[in-house]
Amino acid sequence: MKDLIAALTIFLKYGDPYAPTHCEHDVMRVMVSHDVVSAGDLIELEALGFHADGRDFGSFYSYRFGSA
Repeated sequence: MKDLIAALTIFLKYGDPYAPTHCEHDVMRVMVSHDVVSAGDLIELEALGFHADGRDFGSFYSYRFGSA
């Protein structure tokens, strides 16, 4: 749970949308554009289990947090 909270805290630096997450088919998405996230935060998010979606500049995804 600590890793999820740490990742969400990083995402919060880049905006506070009303509905920031989406889960479907064991994938959790956070709707933050990775082109505005700093290089250091990209590395940290990767270590926490969130990956920038190369097909969609509007989100990060995680299989780790997408299902139990």
